[in-house]
This record gives sequence, structure tokens and C-alpha cells, in this order.
Amino acid sequence: MPLGNKVAAEFVGTFWLVFAGCGSAILAAAFPDLGIGFLGVALAFGLTVLTMAYAIGHVSGCHLNPAVSVGLFVGRRFPASELVPYLIAQVLGAIAGASVLYFIASGQDGFVAGGFASNGFGEHSPGGYSMAAALTTEVVLTFMFLFIILGATDKRAPAALAPVAIGLGLTLIHLVGIPVDNLSVNPARSTATALFADAWALQQLWVFWIAPIIGGAIAGVVYPLVAGGND
Repeated sequence: MPLGNKVAAEFVGTFWLVFAGCGSAILAAAFPDLGIGFLGVALAFGLTVLTMAYAIGHVSGCHLNPAVSVGLFVGRRFPASELVPYLIAQVLGAIAGASVLYFIASGQDGFVAGGFASNGFGEHSPGGYSMAAALTTEVVLTFMFLFIILGATDKRAPAALAPVAIGLGLTLIHLVGIPVDNLSVNPARSTATALFADAWALQQLWVFWIAPIIGGAIAGVVYPLVAGGND
């Protein structure tokens, strides 16, 4: 598959992840009387990955996330020559998704961007969790997410079910992590919303780049040791 097709697929897929996943948090989570809450937001993020895995998995592998691309690279599932183009496409797709979402959200009278579903710690954590708690959460949950991805896409695993396992895995880690820091495990998603949020979101953004990349890289090392190969 030509690289141009792959990065285009990554752009569209990451657009969908941010628009639909963050859109569920911004537009629907607290809707009067019918809000979907944390459970609905977690399910929305899982469904974005599930649907895109079937739509573009055969085109680009459906990474949609710099931490995933780095983890797959470390795990020798992804070539170094495509890493930077993928990361650029993911960040740009995420920003495009957040831009459209902001345009829609700002159409409501009295709209204030506020945190705009950004990731944060301390006073900007939904549950008031510390920076150390956020860092640990992001490393551990990104590790587990990449471990699930590496296992589900192993050639020895049933390929048709991989998107289901990955989508449900993302749902589960959001159920754990949303109260801590709105859960990132995805630097592109964090960057996109931070651009439209209050100033604190960009100030804390470094955590949501460093921690997911570390977690993904560790999974890329650990999975082959556990599974006995890189296939």
C-alpha cells in the first residue's frame, strides 16, 4: 500500500477518534436528563477505534495514535521510515477533528470552551488526582492498550476479532482512567483538544506525550518476551 494512502487513512481515522470520542464528552456526557456520563464516553472512544479498525485496518493498520505507532515500531511491527509521516498525519487529523467539534460546540448560546475535554491533573483532574497519579495512569494504561493491540494482531491470533478486542480494550481503560485525568493514552488526541481549551491544557500537555510514549514503548519490548516472538 502506498505511503500516501496510509497517511490519508490515519488522518481520517484520527479525525474520527477525536471528533466522535471527544465529541461524546463535550456534547453528550452531561446533556440534561439524558447525559451518557463516563460509561458512554468510554464506549464512544472504543467504538471509534472498533469502527475504524474495520474501515482502514487493511490500509494503514489503524494506529490513530503516536503511542501506538511508537509501540509497534519498538515491537518490530512497523518500519522506522513511516513513523514520522504517521505521527504528522495523526496529529493533523486530530486537530481537524477538534476544529470541527469546536465549531459545532460553539454554536450553542453561552458556549465556553473551558477544558474542552482536555487531559489534566491536579485541579484540572476530574477527581483531583496528582501529576504522579496521572503519569502512572497514562504509562500503565497505554502499556496495557499496546499489549492488547500486539496480542490481538499477532499472526497466531484470530484476525477477524482483533478490532473487537482492541475497541473493548480502549473502552475498559477509559473506564479506569477518565476520573484520573480524562484519559489520554494518545498524544494526538491530547494535543488537539488542548489547542482549543484554556491555557492550562497546553501547560500540562507534556505529560500526555511523554507518559503514553513510554507506556507504548515498554509494551513493544515486553510483548515479544511474553509471547515468544514478533509475529
